[in-house]
Amino acid sequence: MPQEQYTHHRGTMPSSEGPQVYKVGIYGWRKRCLYFFVLLLMILILVNLAMTIWILKVMNFTIDGMGNLRITEKGLKLEGDSEFLQPLYAKEIQSRPGNALYFKSARNVTVNILNEQTKVLTQLITGPKAVEAYGKKFEVKTVSGKLLFSADNNEVVVGAERLRVLGAEGTVFPKSIETPNVRADPFKELRLESPTRSLVMEAPKGVEINAEAGNMEATCRTELRLESKDGEIKLDAAKIKLPRLPHGSYTPTGTRQKVFEICVCANGRLFLSQAGTGSTCQINTSVCL
Repeated sequence: MPQEQYTHHRGTMPSSEGPQVYKVGIYGWRKRCLYFFVLLLMILILVNLAMTIWILKVMNFTIDGMGNLRITEKGLKLEGDSEFLQPLYAKEIQSRPGNALYFKSARNVTVNILNEQTKVLTQLITGPKAVEAYGKKFEVKTVSGKLLFSADNNEVVVGAERLRVLGAEGTVFPKSIETPNVRADPFKELRLESPTRSLVMEAPKGVEINAEAGNMEATCRTELRLESKDGEIKLDAAKIKLPRLPHGSYTPTGTRQKVFEICVCANGRLFLSQAGTGSTCQINTSVCL
């Protein structure tokens, strides 16, 4: 440190003593401490500068952005995997052309649609156990805009041309079902079954049951009823067989022919009676009891 000396004269009176000299500056341990702090400050500045350069290098800071984050005219562009620890607010999220967009989460992914009062209008929750959707109406459409499926509080609509149920147990309808056509897949059987209740098929203009390449069976435990209030019931086939009709017990002596006639009781029951030269129904009326 520079040293300064000056002479201080007290008044104009001559003195027998010589002039007094005062030293101005920092000396001794104070000077060494000052040098030490200046050196420490320079070291800290160099370390801070080196750390800043290292962070810029590691984070890949450029003029266009940072790391996988790029700033473009259309917004922000992320390349590679990105992790958000806090809520993300964006107007639009889209993937790179030709690539898929993935959302990964350890628990679930929730998408909320809010109104101006920040009230949830529609919510979609995809979790490890289920996918839940909350809203007034749910619709599935094709690319052309054709409705495939919709559901709301009033009804569920299936707009596809064909509804296929692949379950081994079929489809269970606890109440009624309304459809213009019920058919099975080619070379498959179609079964309409009610294990504990009755099965009723109604139509204002008729019910048609058609099996073009196989048999048709109608089986019940107690009673099978075919009823036509204003029209008629027509059995149109090359052969009509009633194999389990009861037989009358009367047999004329010496007659062994295998020709029978169908008789109808007053209560509507049918039975077979061995044919004769005339009607034998009145002889076997005991079957009608």
